[in-house]
Amino acid sequence: MDPATAGGFSQEQFREACAELQQPALAGADWQLLVETSGISIYRLLDQTGLYEYKVFGVLEDCPPAVITDVYMDLDYRKQWDQYVKELYEKECGGQTVVYWEVKYPFPMSNRDYVYIRQQQELDVGGRKIYVVLAQSVSVPQFAERPGVIRVKRYKQSLAIESDGKKGSRVFMYYFDNPGGQIPSWLINWAAKNGVPNFLKDMAKACQAYLKKT
Repeated sequence: MDPATAGGFSQEQFREACAELQQPALAGADWQLLVETSGISIYRLLDQTGLYEYKVFGVLEDCPPAVITDVYMDLDYRKQWDQYVKELYEKECGGQTVVYWEVKYPFPMSNRDYVYIRQQQELDVGGRKIYVVLAQSVSVPQFAERPGVIRVKRYKQSLAIESDGKKGSRVFMYYFDNPGGQIPSWLINWAAKNGVPNFLKDMAKACQAYLKKT
């Protein structure tokens, strides 16, 4: 059953994210290395619809896995450190918790918004503690499309995190969305090459600030 209609994710999806953290699955498809920077490697794959899927691998130093997970899941805190958030909150819809997220886009383009479910689990894989967060777009009547904002109807993300054996974390992230509308290729490339690393750097800074306040 589709997680979007089942209201959750399968254990297989959580295990797949864990497996990527241990051994990146880049063979058998045309995954291309897009950029390597600050210990982060980003790969992309052109799918059949002409859109890109992304996989991100790397290490975030001095950011423990539990803290990264807490920061990632804390929507109110994200509004403080993520400059691209216009609106972000959770709402109960038919027995499941749904997230609404509006993202600022540069003028003259329209903002995008997302409606999605997410789920977090902590898994023990051969004695390794791995934190996994999965997210996927859903369609619910409580969140109608807004004038002037383009709804991202296809969105999927997975995040797997474990200790790097020191004070930091090894991280795997898969990301796909269809932003809709007409977005220049230069902006898509910039977002992949700079936006993702910058997001991870901002999140690392947010982790440090989070550690100080807890």
